[in-house]
Amino acid sequence: MRVFGVDIGGSGIKGAPVDLERGDLAEERYKVLTPHPATPEAVADCVRQVVDHFGWSGPVGATFPGVVTGGTTRTAANVDKGWIGLDAAALLTGRLGAGRPVTLLNDADAAGLAEMRFGAGRDRTTGTVIVLTLGTGIGSAVFTGGRLLANTELGHLELHGHDAEKRASTKAKEDEELSWQRWAHRLQKYLAHVEMLFSPDLFVIGGGVSRKAEKFLPLIEGIRAEIVPARLRNNAGIVGAAMAAHAGRAAAPPRADGAPSPARPARPVVDSPVGWPDAAR
Repeated sequence: MRVFGVDIGGSGIKGAPVDLERGDLAEERYKVLTPHPATPEAVADCVRQVVDHFGWSGPVGATFPGVVTGGTTRTAANVDKGWIGLDAAALLTGRLGAGRPVTLLNDADAAGLAEMRFGAGRDRTTGTVIVLTLGTGIGSAVFTGGRLLANTELGHLELHGHDAEKRASTKAKEDEELSWQRWAHRLQKYLAHVEMLFSPDLFVIGGGVSRKAEKFLPLIEGIRAEIVPARLRNNAGIVGAAMAAHAGRAAAPPRADGAPSPARPARPVVDSPVGWPDAAR
C-alpha cells in the first residue's frame, strides 16, 4: 500500500509516496527549501508543491516541528509564531484541495514511529526507547513498553542555561563550525541529562547527520544506554507521516497483525511498534 508523507522541517520540506509494507520510500523524495519567514501560508504553498510534484491524489500525512494536538499546532520554535494555536491540519487540507485530507503530527513522533516499526527500534516492546532527531533543532520521541508518549519536545530541556537544541543540534555544529569531537562532547552532556531523567535502554539517533554516525557516536562516553543510529535516517519522518495518514483513514488503529481494532477513544499515547497514531488524528 502506498500513502504520501511530507516532513516539514526548519530548513527543508520533503516528501514522497511511501510503501507501507516495506517501510520505505516508493519513489525518490522531492525537497524544497523551507521559506523564510516560515509562515503558515508560505509553508502550505510549499507542501502543495511537494505533493503536486508527484501528482498525488489521496490522504497525506504531514509532520510539524512542534507540539501538535488534534491537528492544531501549539508551539513553533523554528518556524513563524503564526503557527501557534492554528488548526494547521485544516489549513493544509484546504490548500491541497479535495481528495487530499491531511493528518498532522509532531515530526520527531513521526520519525520515532517509523523507527519503532521498521528501523532501529523494531521488536523493542519492553523498556524505554528514546528516538532523537538532530537537525535544525532536536526532536524527541519517547517509547515505554512500545508505546509513544506524544509531543515530548526534549530538545527544549534547559542545559547550562540554554535550550539544549541551541547547543547540541546539527545546526549548532554547523553555525559554530564545531569539530566532531567538540560537538560529540556537547551531545554527550545532553544525552547524560536525558538519561538522568528517563533511564532509557536505547537511544536511537536520527536526522540527516545519522548517516555520518561513525564520525561522532564512537566519541560519546559515559552513557549507560545503548546508542545506535537510525536505520531510516532522514526519511523516517516521511515514513511516519504516511503511517499517520493511513491510520487517519481507519475508524481505529489496526492490531499488530494488521486487523482492525475495535473503535475506542483517543489516548494521549500512541501504539507502537505497529505505529498507528490515533492521538495524531
